[in-house]
Amino acid sequence: MDPSPNSHPILSYVLSRLPSIKTGSLRLSSPHDLEQPPPPSPSPRAPSGPAEFELVERMPGLRHPSVLRFLTRAVADITCARDALRHLGPRPDHELVDSARAFLLSHSHGNLVGLDIEEKVVESLEVVRLDEEHEAYGVLLREAEEKLELVYRMAMHGRDVAEGGGERREDEGSGDVDEEVVRLLKQAQEGRVVEQVRLADRQLLHLPEPLGRIRGLLVLDVSRNQLQAVPDAIGGLQHLEELRLASNVLVSLPDSIGLLSNLKVLDVSSNKLRSLPDSISRCGSLVELDASCNVLAYLPTGIGYELVNLQKLWVHLNKLRSLPSSICEMRSLRLLDVHFNELRGLPSSFGKLVALESLNLSSNFSDMRDLPASFGDLVGLRELDLSNNQIHALPDCFGRLDRLERLCLDQNPLVVPPLEVVAKGVGAVREYMDKRLQAEEERRKSAVAAGSPKASSPIAWLSRSVSSLSTWVSDVAGPEKAVEEDKFLEQEL
Repeated sequence: MDPSPNSHPILSYVLSRLPSIKTGSLRLSSPHDLEQPPPPSPSPRAPSGPAEFELVERMPGLRHPSVLRFLTRAVADITCARDALRHLGPRPDHELVDSARAFLLSHSHGNLVGLDIEEKVVESLEVVRLDEEHEAYGVLLREAEEKLELVYRMAMHGRDVAEGGGERREDEGSGDVDEEVVRLLKQAQEGRVVEQVRLADRQLLHLPEPLGRIRGLLVLDVSRNQLQAVPDAIGGLQHLEELRLASNVLVSLPDSIGLLSNLKVLDVSSNKLRSLPDSISRCGSLVELDASCNVLAYLPTGIGYELVNLQKLWVHLNKLRSLPSSICEMRSLRLLDVHFNELRGLPSSFGKLVALESLNLSSNFSDMRDLPASFGDLVGLRELDLSNNQIHALPDCFGRLDRLERLCLDQNPLVVPPLEVVAKGVGAVREYMDKRLQAEEERRKSAVAAGSPKASSPIAWLSRSVSSLSTWVSDVAGPEKAVEEDKFLEQEL
């Protein structure tokens, strides 16, 4: 719950620097106490230790008086929110939140009845509320860091900051729509065909809305700029096939991206995306999707149901804790890279991805401990990287991966197969796991044969039933009546 030094360097510095705030509870009497702490507490304006000196050297604006005044207010808000979340608990899983919202929607329409409905409503409301609290805390962190970054830049130019945070001024980079953009827009307005717009490395701060009116556009590349948002007008590019937004500072994508029904390639890697819009599932023509190097905590719940043509999916270097079960419906998927995440496992139906050829699950570390039983159904798999996880045993069905050519199992506490088998290569691993699979199938057959009832004809079965009935009658009615009943039943037979 604490701000990460990578994503929130200034806030992390403040929280770790001020002992009165670093503890679990907030003990602040006034902003004045933060600016001039008691003598035992070191001042934030006097760093101590190599790491702090290094940070202040890189960001000398942290020692500016206006920076100090503003960060005290930001810290107070964040610490209060953080303490509240510590009492509420961790953020619920995205699929659990989606399920709770769907349940509440059905309940609001009167589609649910039962004695336990009200209890389930309360539980669902609590799940949604907890998720919203965590989301609000994340927004608070981002807004505070952005304001502090503004203060830092203005302090570096020798300007003080107004009490409200001052006006944002973009002194870095031109941010203007350059002559190339103007020329392309003019061509489109004149009715000339414009199929490609390539504006990478232009230090653009925004995209002009008129770009969404270039109807014949097929390729739009605005990678490696400083874009903070994508206009909704981009949904008007109905013929667009390739959209590259990599290496900007985007925190979200517009819902209108779902209108790009002809989009085949989407690259949003190396941004600050916290989530992908649910509408992205409507981009049914997508073949390649690269959302790597962001801060994604989840993927849209239904992403796999409509992206049936997707062949390559890169989501590595994110914070994914799980993959939605719908991803198992991506029957065209050939490459999946989810390394360096926080995956705790795979969906049980993962084996349905029969077209999958390359899979990278490495570096999920202590979170990834096992593979589903359906893993052996990935009959097309050729490359597999499971390194840097906590997998103790491969499933016996692993022996069915006949096409597997490259396998990396480094840095796992493997017991099955033994390390000496792993050292011999992928062929030895497949052979070992195949033998285990065959042995297990033999044991299963033997167990079934030993426990199955003897085969019998209908007459034999009926005779045994009559005998059992006779015994019961004898116990209830006495010996003489039982004999009569036996004779009667035999005569009937």
